[in-house]
Amino acid sequence: MRRLFVSNVMSLDGFFEGPNGEFDWPVVEEEFFGYAREMLRSVDTILFGRRTYLMMAAYWPAAPRDEIAEQMNNFRKVVFSRTLERADWNNSELLRGDAAEEVAELKRQSGRDMVILGSASLASSLLEANLIDEYRIILEPVVLGSGNPLFKSIRERIRMRLTGTRMLGTGVVVLYYQRA
Repeated sequence: MRRLFVSNVMSLDGFFEGPNGEFDWPVVEEEFFGYAREMLRSVDTILFGRRTYLMMAAYWPAAPRDEIAEQMNNFRKVVFSRTLERADWNNSELLRGDAAEEVAELKRQSGRDMVILGSASLASSLLEANLIDEYRIILEPVVLGSGNPLFKSIRERIRMRLTGTRMLGTGVVVLYYQRA
């Protein structure tokens, strides 16, 4: 069975984006890109919610060509939305059904790991459905004061177990968690 993990950036006070949806605060440098390249080498499918998909689809097709851009543009992309009309970004598939059922089926298919990037609401719903195998929180050394919480829609306590850490020279720490 394929594994599904989430890789999301979070501020020290628990937000994945600022109060107006801004995402201009993460420290993005070569070590971060090294993490991203390594992470993407382990997957062949990226899952998105509508908002993150639209943001990524607007950026990556015109991004400077490098390993990350090639992977982002060429990997299979599955977007979950009931309102999006179409998904035109290369190798994108739009799914309108129940995300938990669809992801359970995707996990049964052959292939490499799958990752959710951004898409905090989708990730939280799949965490509650016990479909997330690993949560990778990229903890940024910044306090935003307000914004959109990474785990906003979680309705019950979910115990997690720290399985690894990776510290970047900028003070960013990647925390690897699985369900306890």
